[in-house]
Amino acid sequence: MEFSTDAYKQTGPVCFSPNARFLAIAVDYRLVVRDVVSLKVVQLFSCVDKISSVEWAPDSEYILCGLYKRPMVQAWSLSQPDWTCKIDEGPAGIAYARWSPDSRHILTTSEFQLRLTVWSLVNTACVHVQWPKHASRGVSFTKDGKFAAICTRRDCKDYINLLSCQSWAIMSVFAVDTVDLAGVEWSPDDSAIVVWDSLLEYKVLIYSPDGRCLFKYLAYESGLGVKTVSWSPCGQFLAVGSYDQAVRTLNHLTWKTFAEFTHAASIRSPCNATIFKEVDDPWQLDMSELCLSEGFSRSMQDHGAENGTEAGGSRVKYDVMDVPITLPSQKPATDKPNPKQGIGMLSWSSDSHYFFTRNDNIPTALWIWDICRLELAAVLVQKDPIRAAAWDPTCPRLVLCTETPQLYMWTPSGACCVSVPFPNFRVVDLKWNSDGSRLLLKDRESFCCAAFVSALPEEEPDQSDDSTEDE
Repeated sequence: MEFSTDAYKQTGPVCFSPNARFLAIAVDYRLVVRDVVSLKVVQLFSCVDKISSVEWAPDSEYILCGLYKRPMVQAWSLSQPDWTCKIDEGPAGIAYARWSPDSRHILTTSEFQLRLTVWSLVNTACVHVQWPKHASRGVSFTKDGKFAAICTRRDCKDYINLLSCQSWAIMSVFAVDTVDLAGVEWSPDDSAIVVWDSLLEYKVLIYSPDGRCLFKYLAYESGLGVKTVSWSPCGQFLAVGSYDQAVRTLNHLTWKTFAEFTHAASIRSPCNATIFKEVDDPWQLDMSELCLSEGFSRSMQDHGAENGTEAGGSRVKYDVMDVPITLPSQKPATDKPNPKQGIGMLSWSSDSHYFFTRNDNIPTALWIWDICRLELAAVLVQKDPIRAAAWDPTCPRLVLCTETPQLYMWTPSGACCVSVPFPNFRVVDLKWNSDGSRLLLKDRESFCCAAFVSALPEEEPDQSDDSTEDE
């Protein structure tokens, strides 16, 4: 692993371009575009106000900046720096903005969800959808980018509007059997739409694109319901995390539940999972396998001297624990809304073999499940609450952070801790680029990048005669 030679300032969103070549950084009212490899500035754009959100167009040609305090949206072209676009909804305001799959339309949601507007960058035309259900949620596109499902609400009833992403005409509208719709998501093969209700009622509904209800799933009644929903990348499994601290998985053929994964504070035998626990480690991290250049090694030594520790020093490590083991848990407050309980994080690996979860009332533990064996594969027990975790988009490699100077990694072969070589840098968020070659690490006021370098196979001794050395 190679870290960037320096940490760079940021005051807002930082995101990779979909083609994995560029990095967009919000610095107050400026948008800085850097090359992913060298981190040199490629373009610099000035907005009219502080940037609240940044999103790349799917083709990596355009970038939109949400200036929600003004409120306004500005869009920029990477290849045509003089081209610019401003979107202002006037008194209606703008609460959220996103790109369409064709990269030539921008969808904005007004304040108070009065309307959703589709703005064309080609002919300046616009289309309105009245009464969207949510500002940032409630919109999902098919994988082929041809259709959009938009949730709306009128007359105390929830609806799904299916729109063509070519003409933006409404193809169909159908009511859904929810009390207060919380989210919608197309299946990866675009054959079904999943809809789930608010946390006050456990209800998951599967609809076909023509509006037929294929399946209605209710795991229990009289309790807080669904908290997270995630399709596996292969489209064969749907994982539903809920406030009862369990994940239930449905198959795509019959839509029936085939497994239930519970998150108890006490892990007892029989258990085939490996329990990794973060502990203090006074010894130094072996840097021989990190492929660091000589100049970068000197830089790490300088940073270590400033911190009062030798560069590359690892303050923590993982110990493998035996079962039974009791995980530290906390009781959610009963007098506050949105209790910290249940499955708050859920994400699948790119090969659909594993998924990880975090039970919010055990915030220091990350659970990794093997869907092929239908069992717990590993548990990572941290010293601090887990802030973010993400799968490598190319292989089953997981990274996580806990707002500490360390980065934690897990693969099916084991787990490790790596120190970030910058003083006072605490990782609060992380993101992969699309080809898995770079990892973005965010501090509260800065960011850095880490590159994953594949180890080269050792060269075999040259068996030819000495004359080949002279050629």
